[in-house]
Amino acid sequence: MMTQLKLGPLPKAGMTRVTIALPDPLKEELDLYAAEHSRLYEPVEAATLIPHMLESFLRSDRGWRSRKAKAARPQPAVNTNAIPPRNAGELT
Repeated sequence: MMTQLKLGPLPKAGMTRVTIALPDPLKEELDLYAAEHSRLYEPVEAATLIPHMLESFLRSDRGWRSRKAKAARPQPAVNTNAIPPRNAGELT
């Protein structure tokens, strides 16, 4: 049995174009990965893999998921009409 790649077959989705610069060793590694991915699934350009790799990375980052979930939780409503608490030394 051949080991599958973590990325797997690519889903079809709408795309937005973003331009990035990669260090030469990373680009070479990405090209090698794309060649292996093409051999296992279907022909694909290295640049096509980048958004899927980023998505996979973001889904697997527990710290990011935790912070994102916390930010998405509804915050308790603040009653702006409430009377503020008095300080202990304040006269009535």
